[in-house]
Amino acid sequence: MENEKKIGIVADEGGDLPRELIEKHQITIVPFKVDLGQMKDISGNVYQKIREAEKKGIKSFVKTSQPSPGDFLAVFKEKLKNFEEIICVAITSKHSGTFNSACQAREFLAEKERIHVLDSLSGSGGEGLIILKIASLIEKRLKIKEILEKARGAISNTNLIFMLEDPKWLEASGRISSVLATWLRGMQKIGIRPLLGTKNGLIKPVGIVKGVKDIASALFKEFEKRISRVKTTEKIKVAITHCDNLKETKKLIGMIEKLKNCEVVFINLVGNILGGLAGPGASALAWQIPC
Repeated sequence: MENEKKIGIVADEGGDLPRELIEKHQITIVPFKVDLGQMKDISGNVYQKIREAEKKGIKSFVKTSQPSPGDFLAVFKEKLKNFEEIICVAITSKHSGTFNSACQAREFLAEKERIHVLDSLSGSGGEGLIILKIASLIEKRLKIKEILEKARGAISNTNLIFMLEDPKWLEASGRISSVLATWLRGMQKIGIRPLLGTKNGLIKPVGIVKGVKDIASALFKEFEKRISRVKTTEKIKVAITHCDNLKETKKLIGMIEKLKNCEVVFINLVGNILGGLAGPGASALAWQIPC
């Protein structure tokens, strides 16, 4: 039962965790605000809406805004009824004000010392892996101080790389510059697949992959290179998220499952928030080195 646990988890929806994992670990999700604009009446998921909007020549950009301090405050108050301590995980503060909203909400509470807000410095599968790491530490019944220390280590050891089909949605949102978007398009035109990823919470180019024909191979090639020198007796935790690109996702799963030192923890569709920014066809690979 919920009240048997001393520490509860709150997170924004940027971690793209499957519903079954959210329910299993009793994670309270604070939603973002989404404005689909002219696409709101088009049926289907956000990617189907975007594709149909493109065909119709209407705006295919999704507007999003972070949860308000009031949103977090309401959740914190309710969660404190059942838990002695709360750990709140937020999507990277370098591209969203969500972390600041949670911190502001904490200051309104007399019990603020019971609320611990962490900046994941990541998103999608990366943020999801961090949340699940915290859940596993809670299940081990560690003290809050030790959990927070290990959680910060997990944040440092979590990586996220992704590849876009088209950078225009991320460019329109202001998350990447027009200069970077132009560079990405130029690379794609000459057959080079640029990889994006997070560095200290910022979305940046993290490499280019030559000699591959598909997104799955490009992501796997970079991943395999990065983990080649990792020495650990525990398995590397992996999360795969995609923007309605199941074909490439299945290829990527097959490649990773052949590696004995890796474990795919979850696979999921990227939600409306990040999906509306990345656009259809994008795929992401996140992994966490044991610490």
